[in-house]
Amino acid sequence: MRVWGVAAAALLLSACSGAIVPASTDRVAEIPAPPNHPSTNVPVRQPTAATPLAPAAAPAVTAGTASAAKAGVIPGPAVSSLPITQAGAERALTAFRLSCGSLQKRTDLSGLTRGQDWADSCRAAQSTGPRDALGFFGQYFEAVQVGDGKAFATGYYEPEIAGSRDRRPGYEVPIYGKPSDLIEVDLGLFSDALKGKKIRGRVQGQAFVPYADRGAIEDGALEGKAPILAYAADPIEIFFLQIQGSGRLRLPDGGVMRIGFAGQNGRDYTGIGALMRDRGLLQPGKASMQGIMARLREHPEEGHAIMRENKSFVFFQELRGAGPLGAMGLPVVGQVSAAADPMFVPLGAPVFLSMDRTDATGLWVAQDTGGAIKGANRIDTFWGAGDDARAIAGGMSAKGTAWLLLPVGTVERLGGAQ
Repeated sequence: MRVWGVAAAALLLSACSGAIVPASTDRVAEIPAPPNHPSTNVPVRQPTAATPLAPAAAPAVTAGTASAAKAGVIPGPAVSSLPITQAGAERALTAFRLSCGSLQKRTDLSGLTRGQDWADSCRAAQSTGPRDALGFFGQYFEAVQVGDGKAFATGYYEPEIAGSRDRRPGYEVPIYGKPSDLIEVDLGLFSDALKGKKIRGRVQGQAFVPYADRGAIEDGALEGKAPILAYAADPIEIFFLQIQGSGRLRLPDGGVMRIGFAGQNGRDYTGIGALMRDRGLLQPGKASMQGIMARLREHPEEGHAIMRENKSFVFFQELRGAGPLGAMGLPVVGQVSAAADPMFVPLGAPVFLSMDRTDATGLWVAQDTGGAIKGANRIDTFWGAGDDARAIAGGMSAKGTAWLLLPVGTVERLGGAQ
């Protein structure tokens, strides 16, 4: 969480992570750059334009439609006819091989598949070599269009920012672990109509109430309730790391601490880019992550207030081993993993995007979710770590067509075009 509410399942192993430290209520402003500060001025990578393949004519998915099955699907083109590259197929095969076991065990909230539907492709994936990756997808999958198939794709990455395990001059912004009083409620346990819905909050007396929002947390609402894992040097960088859902802290001694999503306060996510654009605060062409950051830095008081308008707040845990981890509890990999809405894409399934820019076009595997990634044909592509990933993901905004790749026979079982 993306991310954007991306989930992780790694254990919290740091010896200093479990200590509960009183939160600082001091305003952090104009923090000097600490040593070993990672690059923060990476410009947006300008895309190479492309012409996306046209979807089949179909009605758009109406607001309030709960799942892909309710939206209806229609057959797409033959998978072998899609312009999937050999390199893209090899990356997707590796990712699918990792995910397909979970596909067989998880309940598909999209309503399109059953666990046993994936058995043949999962078994074949284990013995298929890289050279046969293109043929594998052509043999075991059929392309399916959800609604009108019109896709919108953004990007996310694993940022690296300056941080310290302990508070010191230049490192003042607390990075919190999950609070002890935060409770997540699975509403599907109470009603089938609410299957897949969850809310988060806390108990106050005999009532279940919303959890503290970003402003209250920054003002000290977590004092004595949440561990502080580390301290960030820059409030803007950690704000965007929360949006990405996981990242790396470059420590003063040059070491690296990796952190990932552990929970979220249950408040709705507000995209400050759209908010700033609507208020005329961003110049044309400056709605990228880099452009938003620049405006926040140029107007620190205004920027602080704007960031607080996103009431969503993400809690972290230290990660060890492979990662970062996506919503399936599996490592996500740059240029192949993507976040999608599990009500419209089975988590672990391949998705082919044909977009208006070449970098977003290709075969992706939906291994993650995000608080802002909602609805049909909405995809958030993952680009890994480093300056290139930041340059691409920071300005990713692509439009085109999406097809789900589902086990052969899915459309027939669902009754054909719906």
